Amino acid sequence: MKKIIAIALILGLFSCQKKDEQQPKEKCSPKKEKKLEMYQMSEMAALMEQMYVDNQRVREHIKKGEPVGNFPEHFLKIYTAKFTDESDNDLFFKVKAKEYIEAQKLIYSDPNNVKDHFNAGVDACLKCHEQKCGGPIPRIKKLYLKQ
Repeated sequence: MKKIIAIALILGLFSCQKKDEQQPKEKCSPKKEKKLEMYQMSEMAALMEQMYVDNQRVREHIKKGEPVGNFPEHFLKIYTAKFTDESDNDLFFKVKAKEYIEAQKLIYSDPNNVKDHFNAGVDACLKCHEQKCGGPIPRIKKLYLKQ
């Protein structure tokens, strides 16, 4: 029994040595510490986060039957904000951004149909994200108001 345990230990040591020999030398050298960098949101990403928060606030006002206030002028930065990847600022995005702003303005200008206009604004947001950056789609869908 002792011989079997000794043989298993020896084989285990040799198998470890072979693995180490097969690995590139840089893996055996001391690891260099990577400098941690904070994620920096692009202007467009930050704007979209703010628009989402603003729409959550408006959604709550609508649910409570309260006035929604005035159109947030900072939404117009959608036309000028810098993207993470500037190639995303193409004709498709420009068309969808215009549709989104028009839908948003209706929320604030027609209080009689505010729920419909709000959901149309969410639709406009989704139509763009379905083609571009799909990550926030589940989050955006949570904005919808039930009719």
